[in-house]
Amino acid sequence: MGRLDEEGLLRRVARGDRAAFEEFYRRTSPWLAVRLRRRCADEQIVGEVLQETYLVVWRAAGSFVGGAAGGSALGWLWTVSARRLVDAFRSEGRHRTSVRAAASADSAEADTPSAEETLLEWTLSGDVGDALATLAPELRQVLQALVLDGLSVRETSALLGIPEGTVKTRARRARLAMRKAMS
Repeated sequence: MGRLDEEGLLRRVARGDRAAFEEFYRRTSPWLAVRLRRRCADEQIVGEVLQETYLVVWRAAGSFVGGAAGGSALGWLWTVSARRLVDAFRSEGRHRTSVRAAASADSAEADTPSAEETLLEWTLSGDVGDALATLAPELRQVLQALVLDGLSVRETSALLGIPEGTVKTRARRARLAMRKAMS
């Protein structure tokens, strides 16, 4: 198959190439599982969301619009997955419990940066990365969900377990703090 990037693999998946799908899954599922576990402590929900996400990938890879204008394959994958996670929280009614458990796990591991945070720091270097690092964790979470993950205010509210108004307030505070840190 040669060494295709994730976008190339998705284009082949859209044409029904099972080997490309398997390679895409092999490359992306560990990364996606880590991201999901950072947002949900319930392994059953994480497993269900992973399964549903890759089912969508197989069925709807043709809806991925790659390139500069359409975004990356990983961005598309995360958007699909994050929406499945929000749906799972809503349908299962486990949102409050999962958020509390994730918050407890996060506070216990607060001194150790996650693989996601390390990658984010490496990706967002320079002024933007420095400004992002100065944000309070609750502001950074909202900014990550809204901007980097591409979630709506409603989806961010469900994901983080906070009211929509709080999401909007934190997003505004984060933008102001980023502007100040970058000037």
